[in-house]
Amino acid sequence: MRDLDLTTLRLLVAVLDQQNMARVAEQSHIAASAISKRIAQLESNLGVRLLVRTRRGVQATPAGLALAEHARTILFAAERIETDVTAFAGGIKGNVRILATPSAMAESLLEDISSFMREPQNSQIKVDIEECLTNELLRNMREGSTAIGVCWNHSDLGELQQLPYRKDRLALAVHRDHPLASHESIRYEDTLDYEHVGMRPDSAVVIMMQRAAARIGRPVRYRVLVSNFDAAFRVVSANLAVGIIPIEISTLYASASQVKMIPLEDDWAQREFSICFRNLEALAVPAQRLVEHLARNGLQARQPASTAALNT
Repeated sequence: MRDLDLTTLRLLVAVLDQQNMARVAEQSHIAASAISKRIAQLESNLGVRLLVRTRRGVQATPAGLALAEHARTILFAAERIETDVTAFAGGIKGNVRILATPSAMAESLLEDISSFMREPQNSQIKVDIEECLTNELLRNMREGSTAIGVCWNHSDLGELQQLPYRKDRLALAVHRDHPLASHESIRYEDTLDYEHVGMRPDSAVVIMMQRAAARIGRPVRYRVLVSNFDAAFRVVSANLAVGIIPIEISTLYASASQVKMIPLEDDWAQREFSICFRNLEALAVPAQRLVEHLARNGLQARQPASTAALNT
């Protein structure tokens, strides 16, 4: 098969989105016959029909739908390449890609990155941030497809280097009318009589909960499964279930007055996050600067207030 032409792929996606070749031709300032010829050549190269004409306009065949899905991915990647490379011409001195777990993203990481980019010496550094679960993060780190990751330090980092970042503490989120709301602190074991709200089974919080329940030989009963902490708070606020959530995140939901946060007494409830990378010295200078900034902010956050004040 010949190399795929980006212009043809872009026109194909546009035709499928609008189901009207004439409209796409007008918007693209190209003759409809030229678009038809390009797509016909693509069909010939691939040996499969991609489009059919119906009374409702142009429709994709199953092969056309499959190609369109891949085409969107290719076009997105091409746009990112163009943006990243041409950014250097505008004076940006470096680009850093960082992956982070949902807990890290929901807490202080975004604020720390924002403060990094506000510093005058970093004004020409671009930082791309992507959220993913720990297993995916570590796989990307080991494959070298990203420079920096932020995740729970109990993860198996293997040969990756790390620096300590911030700490958080898991707590039980309950509705203020819930029977457990009278507690000021609680053991995780004592929450297992009640139904929980759970998140993805491969998320760090759920893995910790499952391990803790297994150690005491009791199951976790889930009433609701959600994909993020915001949804978990909504479930608790509706008094449908209780949830295990980092207490640092609860400050973002102060308006949810019906929710009470009760710190867990278990040792494992105190977590620490790490900044991980393959080799600090091998990182590009912009990435090194970001790692040092995050580590410094994390150190200040871990120090007692009086000690941190002396270092400012």
